[in-house]
Formats: sequence, structure tokens, C-alpha cells
Amino acid sequence: MDLARVALRAAREQARARGAAAQAKKQARRGGLRSGARADGRDPLPLGAAINRLITERGWETPAAVGGVMGRWPQLVGPEVAQHCAPQRYDEEARVLTVQCDSTVWATQLRLLAPQLVARLNQDLGQGTVRLIKVLGPGGPARRYGPLRAPGSTGYGDTYG
Repeated sequence: MDLARVALRAAREQARARGAAAQAKKQARRGGLRSGARADGRDPLPLGAAINRLITERGWETPAAVGGVMGRWPQLVGPEVAQHCAPQRYDEEARVLTVQCDSTVWATQLRLLAPQLVARLNQDLGQGTVRLIKVLGPGGPARRYGPLRAPGSTGYGDTYG
């Protein structure tokens, strides 16, 4: 799938280069660049068109689509799940979406819903964009050791048995 996208992008760039070369040759015959009523490459672009062009030129289609998912998370999973689970990051190479839940109950629930959610995301983003959803439970507080601690001790468990 990625190979096809790369090939399509390369073909588009080659066609664009051939068109630009032909237009430059045509302008050279006319005596250089002229201003006129017709649109040319010097005209300003609307912001949306400029951003879409930049995303296509840089090959950022997948990260931009996944970023859109992070923004539309409540619509994709529903407001109740979105209230307790939030996407954290997307690993493009492994195609893994990491989601943090605020309780172990919701983490278990999301693990059970993961195959359906992967299918829904791939339907929205394109097949194979997300292969796995990694669900993280709540992070516990940092472990603090008390002021009275024996040197070489591994914690409270080393005193029993």
C-alpha cells in the first residue's frame, strides 16, 4: 500500500515537472513571464489549498489523517468512551495508536473494543493505517521511599521471608 502511494506521488511530481517545463518553454517563446487575466503559478492560493499542497508534497497524508482522528476522537468512539480514554500518540512505522485510559475498567473495556475500533479507523483513514491499538491504564503515583531506609534494601518486600 505504501509502495503504491510512493509510486503515485512520484508520477504526479514527474507530470508536474513536465508541465512546468512545457510552460516555461512556452513563456520563453512569448518573451518571459507576463501578467494576465489567466491564473498562473504566481497567484496566491487559499490557505486550505496551500496546506493540502504542502501535505501532499511532503508525504504527510497518513500523519495528518491520524492527527485528524485525534481531533475527532469523541465522534469516532462516542462521548462516554472519549471522556475516559484519550489518544496519546501514533507510531507511523509500527502503525500503532496508543490510547491512555483513566481507570483499569475503561482500559479493559477499550481492549475488548479494540478490533472494532481498528476496523472503524481503517475504514475512515484507509486500509492498514492502524494495525493495533495499544491501551494504557492509569499511571500510578511516583514511588517514594521513606526517610528511614536501609542501604542495599530493595523495598518493603525484602524484610519478609
